[in-house]
Amino acid sequence: PPRPPPPAAAPGSAELVCAQGRNLKAVLCQRCGSRVLLPGAATFARRELLLPAMRKKAAAAAAAAAAAAAAAAPGGGGDVVREHWLVRDMFSFENVGFTRDVGNVKFLVCADCEAGPIGWHCLDDKDSFYVALERVAHE
Repeated sequence: PPRPPPPAAAPGSAELVCAQGRNLKAVLCQRCGSRVLLPGAATFARRELLLPAMRKKAAAAAAAAAAAAAAAAPGGGGDVVREHWLVRDMFSFENVGFTRDVGNVKFLVCADCEAGPIGWHCLDDKDSFYVALERVAHE
């Protein structure tokens, strides 16, 4: 059966998405500029996810669990993000790291500077890795 069309991109992200719904530009770490994804490696997706507040270096992994627990609590810290690059194969990444398990979730961080979390991966779905558009740069 034919695939449904990709969701329409928001006005700010329209220049990032091609007609097939894939990323037109490379995806980079906002902090160090390290390349996370090559052009065409991910599909635009909308999904409401709660990510812990951004951290850098050693604080990222250490704070991810505490921040995730706080974010899950009513009134907790963190950001609700709605626009993502959906990656179906973890080997599509050029450069990404994962935090330790926080419940059934691993958070994605930059493998070079450890800034993050830039995304989210549920261990129940082995083929879905979400990278938040607002937490990465594009070139």
